[in-house]
Amino acid sequence: MSAAETATPAAATAAPRRLSGGMLALLAGLAALGTLSTNIILPAFPSMAAALDVPARDLGLTLTSFFLAFAVGQLVVGPTSDRFGRRPLVLGGLMLFVIGSAICWAAPDFGTLITGRVVQAAGVCAASVLSRAIARDLYDGEALARALALTMVAMAAAPGFSPLLGSALDTAFGWRAAFVLVGVAGILLAIAHLTVVGETHPADRRRPAGIGGIARAYVELARDRRFILPASAVSLVLGGLYAFFGATPAILMTGMGFTSLELGLFFAATVFVVFGAGFAAPRLAHVFGAGRVARAGTLLALAGGLALAAGGSTPGIAIFTAALSVFLFGMGLVNPLGTAITLQPFGSRAGLASALLGFLQMAMAALATLLVTALPLPQTLAMAVVLTGASGLAALAFTAQGNK
Repeated sequence: MSAAETATPAAATAAPRRLSGGMLALLAGLAALGTLSTNIILPAFPSMAAALDVPARDLGLTLTSFFLAFAVGQLVVGPTSDRFGRRPLVLGGLMLFVIGSAICWAAPDFGTLITGRVVQAAGVCAASVLSRAIARDLYDGEALARALALTMVAMAAAPGFSPLLGSALDTAFGWRAAFVLVGVAGILLAIAHLTVVGETHPADRRRPAGIGGIARAYVELARDRRFILPASAVSLVLGGLYAFFGATPAILMTGMGFTSLELGLFFAATVFVVFGAGFAAPRLAHVFGAGRVARAGTLLALAGGLALAAGGSTPGIAIFTAALSVFLFGMGLVNPLGTAITLQPFGSRAGLASALLGFLQMAMAALATLLVTALPLPQTLAMAVVLTGASGLAALAFTAQGNK
């Protein structure tokens, strides 16, 4: 069976599960751990640079190295979990993440810190990609959309709240405390997975494949319009989210005089916009259809980008906040519904499909954050260009896909 072949609904091939609060909390934690461990260190960059005796700008390598290892690791984790099951990959990945966090905590120099970040990413990518695969294993239709909506809310909340948490930890205990916290979170998630979730991908659904077979499966999946169009749309809009997180500190702190605490509070406040969209998404999809609501989300995100561009290079805080709120609400609709649309036809290869989707998301995040700093424009206009371009292309992808 090819990777693009439509699978039997999950409910027909696996024991049905109720969408419980404990399961949702676990899936959300697995999905959010990667973004938490990235953004929590941002406020500590000055302290880290001083302690490790490197220029502050070099700390950007802690993000680049993480994104690259995270993106590539997912391509391995997904098909491996389709062959051997989800459980060993999740637990092994979480333990590897804890080891990487310990390396970062103890790092005596910058090179060791980067090594720890790569190990962290190699481990946590399994938790992220398999949170989606586990949801696809257990749920179908509206239940799948609801599960993914709430886990995507967690993924958006983690980078929103984590800078505020990271600032508090850096002030109270020093920059190394952030790595202790995320390491403990990894241990708790491993314990929760052991107690809440069994193996969700039974042996009779597993398919052996060599490297050549995996490569062919990825190519087939990438050529399938049912996958690549919604996956591209989701990845483009998510890239805009990372561009927002990457550019906003300079815009608010340098351009508008925000303190680090005020910056953290601003990020935290934006999370409630994503919360609202995440909770609204499955309800709107029930009434209007997931495809229509996802397309509407791309248009809202596009409107937010255009509104930011209309504010010019030095918009006031009110225009800046309003434009980004519109973008974030649209993104909050697109992310869960687009993910559900992407994974829905590929139940027997949910790990593979989730891995390729995760790779596209991280690749787009890296490209968007690079563009927002490289464009020869004032930072606000550069962000507006990235948000507008990404949202516009996402709208075109969903329109071509034609899902109802």
